Amino acid sequence: MSALKKPDTEAREFLFTRDDFVRIKQLIYRHAGISLSDAKTDMVYSRIGRRLRALDILSFKQYLDRLEQQNDADEWQAFTNALTTNLTSFFREEHHFPILAEHLVKLAAGKAGRPLRIWCSAASTGEEPYSIAMTACEAFNTLHPPVSIVATDIDTNVLATAAAGVYPVDRIKKMDAARVRRFFEKGTGKHDGLVRMKKGLRELIQFHQLNLLDAQWPFREPFDVIFCRNVMIYFDKPTQGKIIEKFITLMHEESLLLAGHSENFLYVSDQLQLLGKTVYKLKTNGVARSSLFTHRKTT
Repeated sequence: MSALKKPDTEAREFLFTRDDFVRIKQLIYRHAGISLSDAKTDMVYSRIGRRLRALDILSFKQYLDRLEQQNDADEWQAFTNALTTNLTSFFREEHHFPILAEHLVKLAAGKAGRPLRIWCSAASTGEEPYSIAMTACEAFNTLHPPVSIVATDIDTNVLATAAAGVYPVDRIKKMDAARVRRFFEKGTGKHDGLVRMKKGLRELIQFHQLNLLDAQWPFREPFDVIFCRNVMIYFDKPTQGKIIEKFITLMHEESLLLAGHSENFLYVSDQLQLLGKTVYKLKTNGVARSSLFTHRKTT
């Protein structure tokens, strides 16, 4: 058993061995499907080290023994939250949102009376689901569009931020001024420097904690659009395959599945076909329609 030292040989606050790191890798993989590379050693030490300080525990081994032996659901959640990476922004990978708008309008024309169902499967701190909600409002020119948005994440900390819908004003500095006026409230007094999503927009979204590795997902009806962007990169190929197969059971022939720019779902499932720009639909005998990509860029 050898201690893992920082490259600059600076002494660590806690003893952190190679065995500890391997054990953490195994635990987070089994619990959340996250595959950690050896390059994440310092990140793991830093983030789990905070849990040791919070619990007044002296070693990683002691912490991991406690985690496994006590079966404390709250600490398992804290462990998972600590190792979850959350990188997001409003209208990230912007090309998807005009595609979403056109798709929603097309579907609504043939499905009057039923709200269009959208799932954001990695909500993080909320910028992505709120971008989806803003797009829907703009597509139908109303703050009450015919959509139902479910936003989930494994990390309960980021979900709390998402549900509150409060952000530093710097997060929207590049956003169109008309969009800001329509969807955000600017804080004053002690809230100066902050913005909050307007109530009507917040009410379009239901936030829930969900582990994509859960054996059962709490959904019974298919979704018209599923966002799963920049999530699969944290899973190995077998785990990706299992998750994609479950997504497919929640899609109908007109559903769209949106991936991140560095993700390719065709290597994971032969039941999907690529429409372009990391947008997928179920494979059919016909040819995938390309009309979704005839739009011009909008803001």
